[in-house]
Amino acid sequence: MNDDESEDAMGPIAQFKEDAKLAWSTFAATETISGSVAPQLVRFAGIADGTSVLDVGCGTGVVALTAARVGARVTGLDLTPELLQHAKENARTMRVDIDWHEGDVEALPFDDGRFEIVVSQFGHMFAPRPNVALREMLRVLRPGGVIAFSTWPPDVFTGKMFALVAGYAPPPPAGVASPLQWGDPTVVRERLGSAVKDICFDRGTMRMQILSPQHHREFMERHIGPVNKLVRALEASDKQRLAEFRREFEELSSVYFEDNHVRQDFLMTRAVKV
Repeated sequence: MNDDESEDAMGPIAQFKEDAKLAWSTFAATETISGSVAPQLVRFAGIADGTSVLDVGCGTGVVALTAARVGARVTGLDLTPELLQHAKENARTMRVDIDWHEGDVEALPFDDGRFEIVVSQFGHMFAPRPNVALREMLRVLRPGGVIAFSTWPPDVFTGKMFALVAGYAPPPPAGVASPLQWGDPTVVRERLGSAVKDICFDRGTMRMQILSPQHHREFMERHIGPVNKLVRALEASDKQRLAEFRREFEELSSVYFEDNHVRQDFLMTRAVKV
């Protein structure tokens, strides 16, 4: 079965997306944290007044709203309706006009070449099939346009956290790639391939203000989709493994905890469509 066949024939992939939609519905509480680094991606992508921009996996709109504030013509798309509702409320508060869509990065509801810039901050990396997501992002980008995204490398806190979660969770369906591969520049170069030119990378740091590793673990359990999903499953099935997971999580968090914040480094990628 190839990527172009009907998703109706791929029950596990469709179910994976439905589970993700539910799991990420509590993510809105993180927006002040993720919003603190949204300007870095906006600058890195070269978003300016009048630019047509698509924000993929926009969540509560932190990148889309930041882009709109500098005068860009912005469209935001996300899989989770609860996050989009919050994004709309944010846009009303800021008095900016953004075209919001509930949708899937693997099947973008836009014409070929519609946008000058396509961005994603920690969003598209969770699509189950990277080649399908990337193909769609490039399809709606005009030749000479910029694709730019922020992702989590596997060798720093957030990457290690998702690896820890994966070690306790059931394996994903066949064909679902690890989101952490998007944090490896070698993999990113391979995926972008000859469709782009002028690939460049940069690093950034997000600092999550929190009182302790224990507070951090509790916050992530409530608001980060894969962590929330795992904890709910272990609460129902294996409380001993849940206790082990929580201990390991706090140990990992403590490595990156200093001065009442947890350091979360990320990778930024930018390229030009040929």
